[in-house]
This record gives sequence, structure tokens and C-alpha cells, in this order.
Amino acid sequence: MHHSRLAGFIIDCQDTPPDDAAAFWSRALGMNSEGDDGHGYAVLDASARDLHIEVQRVTHPSRVHLDIETDDQPAEVARLERLGARQVAKGARWVVMEAPTGQRFCVINARRPLAGAPGTNVWP
Repeated sequence: MHHSRLAGFIIDCQDTPPDDAAAFWSRALGMNSEGDDGHGYAVLDASARDLHIEVQRVTHPSRVHLDIETDDQPAEVARLERLGARQVAKGARWVVMEAPTGQRFCVINARRPLAGAPGTNVWP
């Protein structure tokens, strides 16, 4: 048995420093920016919504993607593959996947325990 849930959204900004992109998105969404974390991300404070929202500098075209967090990444990736998704790439703590409908998303390791957390699904 494992757990997973929608963690939040990542705003991919092509060739834009995270602080520059966060300056717009923090004002547009009414969330404070915690600034560039030194790893290419700027976290926006979405804690009141129980979501994680980051702005990220990327080299591919700008887009928004969602993250699914899980306490068992291999099990969640396998579950999603059974639903028709496919793996596209693998990072240090995430797996980039593509839905059968073409959208890219990431399966990430949970930042905190998921059992009992709001919005968490339990999978056999």
C-alpha cells in the first residue's frame, strides 16, 4: 500500500531567473515569494491552500506542470503507467511522466508524511 496526492504546481519559465519570474507570479497569485533557493527554483507561499507552488527556470518552452507526491515513487510510477502514462525522464527526486493526453507531470518524493494528510489517496 502507498499514498499519493496532488502536491502543487510548477511554473516553468524559459530562460528566466526564478526571482524575476516569481516577481510576476507572486503578485498575480497573491502569494509571497520566498526567493531563489539557489537550485533554480523560487517557492511561492501557497501554504494557506495546502499546495506547493514553485517558479522554475527551464530551457524548454514555458508551461505549467503539476507534481504528484508519493511515499513510494516506484509504486506510484507503476500505477500511473498501468493507467497509460509513460516515463520521459528521471531526476534526483522526481520522475517526469507524460499522460496519454500529452501533458507532462512529475512524480516526486513526498516532503512530509502523507498518511492522514488532506487530499491523500491510499493505493493498494
